[in-house]
Amino acid sequence: MTASFLQFTEEKLGQAEKTELDAHFENLMARADCTKNWTEKILRQTEVLLQPNLSARVEEFLYEKLDRKVPSRVTNGELLAQYMTEAANDFGPGTPYGKTLIKVGETQRRLGAAERDFIQSAAINFLTPLRNFLEGDWRTISKERRTLQNCRLDLDACKARLKKAKAAEAKAAAEHELRLTQTEFDRQAEVTRLLLEGISSTHVNHLRCLHEFVESQTNYYAQCYQYMLDLQKQLGRFSGTFVGNAESTSPPPAAASPPAGAAATLPAVPTIPVVPTIVGVPNAVAEGVLNPNEVKPPASGTRKARVLYDYEAADSTELALLADEMITVYSLPGMDPDWLIGERGNQKGKVPVTYLELLS
Repeated sequence: MTASFLQFTEEKLGQAEKTELDAHFENLMARADCTKNWTEKILRQTEVLLQPNLSARVEEFLYEKLDRKVPSRVTNGELLAQYMTEAANDFGPGTPYGKTLIKVGETQRRLGAAERDFIQSAAINFLTPLRNFLEGDWRTISKERRTLQNCRLDLDACKARLKKAKAAEAKAAAEHELRLTQTEFDRQAEVTRLLLEGISSTHVNHLRCLHEFVESQTNYYAQCYQYMLDLQKQLGRFSGTFVGNAESTSPPPAAASPPAGAAATLPAVPTIPVVPTIVGVPNAVAEGVLNPNEVKPPASGTRKARVLYDYEAADSTELALLADEMITVYSLPGMDPDWLIGERGNQKGKVPVTYLELLS
């Protein structure tokens, strides 16, 4: 049985004295342990955030351990885009449903590409530095702490032998050995202290990486938001055409139609005759295109409507909307049922019914 192991056993049994490290050193070790534990948890949960699929994460882990490049994987958005495009080709890319599938599929593809870029950026700028700390700096710190522990056990064992020595020659030998082990212990303690104090630099580095992660995530969500806004505008712009050309016998979803009886109770005004375009005449109406600014509201029976969502006008014939505002609406004979004429003060234009809550 070695002296250090005997010393360790007697300490656990309360039969031997133990050299205590100073309070500052103990605080440094506690701070390092805390950093290691939280870094592990943050790393693992970030990996789950970026790749929820457990089997995919295991596969990536194995590729990293084998020092091989992780194969490119199709994102869920890109896979959905592929299915939508294939479905549109089967249903007919010229049909209303097919056209919409193509539009939505293209947006899903862009969302998937943005997700891929975000995952790559987060892996490089955030996950890799955290993993490098755990697999590099922390392993070095742990190794030196174990060495320090062994040096302390040797030192305390020497102190115990010195106390038990009776003869002068034995005491001299014990004192000489104690001086050597004390020197080794002090040297190792200084090495370990320097490594533990380096945890402060680790925090600074991880703080910078965290800022880069937040910036990447912000850019990712901003891209997704813009892609969806663009899609929403496109679907709002083309919904009238799609509904008008649809050859479906099933009624439209309730959420996409005005409340029952709304169209019947909205007052109608005479249809604006089509006037050919005349250069220099501002009130002329292009052939087949309604100019809401030339529409006169009915004398009575207009309805109030509350706007449910923000809507950005696609052109000058439409009225931009802000969520929760109140506007006046009415319909025109022959007008697509998914659109109404909306008025707000001196502003007037077409508005989509799906963005409104019609009030009595």
